[in-house]
Amino acid sequence: MRAISFAYNGTTRRVKLMKENKMGTMPVNRLLISMSIPMIISMLVQALYNVVDSMFVAQVSENALTAVSLAFPYQNLMIAVATGTGVGINALLSKSLGENDKKLVNKTGCNAVFLALASWAVFAILGLAFCRTFFQMQTGVAEIVDGGTAYLRICSVISIGLFVQIAFEKLLASTGRTTLTMFTQGTGAIINIVLDPIFIFGWFGMPAMGVAGAAIATVIGQLAGASLGIWLNHRYNDELHLSFQGFRPDTRVIKKIYSVGVPSILMASIGSVMTFGMNKILIGFSTTAAAVFGVYFKLQSFIFMPVFGLNNGLVPIVAYNYGARRPQRIIQTIKLSMVYATGMMALGFAAFQLFPQSLLSIFNASDTMLSIGIPALKIISLHFILAGYSIICSSTFQALGHGVLSLQMSLARQLVVLLPCAFVFAQTGVLDYVWLAFPIAELVSVAMGTLFLLRIFKHEIEPLRNNELVFETK
Repeated sequence: MRAISFAYNGTTRRVKLMKENKMGTMPVNRLLISMSIPMIISMLVQALYNVVDSMFVAQVSENALTAVSLAFPYQNLMIAVATGTGVGINALLSKSLGENDKKLVNKTGCNAVFLALASWAVFAILGLAFCRTFFQMQTGVAEIVDGGTAYLRICSVISIGLFVQIAFEKLLASTGRTTLTMFTQGTGAIINIVLDPIFIFGWFGMPAMGVAGAAIATVIGQLAGASLGIWLNHRYNDELHLSFQGFRPDTRVIKKIYSVGVPSILMASIGSVMTFGMNKILIGFSTTAAAVFGVYFKLQSFIFMPVFGLNNGLVPIVAYNYGARRPQRIIQTIKLSMVYATGMMALGFAAFQLFPQSLLSIFNASDTMLSIGIPALKIISLHFILAGYSIICSSTFQALGHGVLSLQMSLARQLVVLLPCAFVFAQTGVLDYVWLAFPIAELVSVAMGTLFLLRIFKHEIEPLRNNELVFETK
């Protein structure tokens, strides 16, 4: 049992409570680190498998690498729907937990699983119908179209593992069990890495399947991660009880999930539109330029994924303490996250500036790819340090139920500024100018994030100080 003292309108009261979730009691720095480190490790493993995947594909041919690169916008759209929905799940479930609303916690969990299965069904149908058209819209090179279609069709039709894995990872993270998500992501990634060369090159008697083999390895890894996620929730997540007996989708709960989730989905989907547009601009220079852009996205995942892992620790902490009305813990979490995120991005900036040739050589880069890629990595990475601040601002808005603000930042950065700048610079015929669109767009994102954050502090966080709960353990 715990004793709680709280002040409300000048009156101090004490009541007895059951032991509270660690998100409301553990020192913030230790809490943020303990919740983020497992996610950062799992995200790094995820980034490793993305790089290894493309590294093996690059050994098939440069066109095979380009095919996988051009598939990225569609794959990113699937991930956007899965993770965006997960952000809504995370925010609602953590807030409900902070408010001690166990019924809503369980309803959120059941509806989360339903939404994962519904999302898979939609993308499976789209994958069967439109994969080839998607590639034909980007290039007329037959080898790229055929390889990319085979790869993407497998990844979309058998994407049930992707959607289920992410949904159950969010359920674990929402109750503070981020360590367990490290095992689900790590398991899926390791299985993918092991199976990649077997299916791509035809090891151990398997037929050599090229890029299609990479897709098969990917979906097997996702299915394994999903299976482990289901078991870990059943075995260890005792604050969440999933029961589907007589289950019917709850429109009230789904609306609450998507009130935060849809802006997050749209925000990540904007990335797909941006990538598709950039591929179209770059192919106007050469297919190698598009391949370099794809390689950049694989490499930058090593820098951004740890920050996203930090976000997965930040969101439930902020959402929980917002529900529990503890502004000081919210402020401390945000400040610490900004420091850690900026530090991570600074390391990434240094790596891209000092070792661009070594990074590109991982992908069997030709002399032409090196001549394009080295200046590309150096110019694009100028925006890294600013990006850490912007990402934390965006995640804070999502945790507090203001996903629309995050959407506005992403929309302005990627569609209003980045793509038009890249298009204008492309008209000069100088490819290096196109990469300058990234740091220019990031400056706009930082300005918007700062304005939105100041507004939220003034109108939502500061007013909580008048009735903040103060805990004492007995």
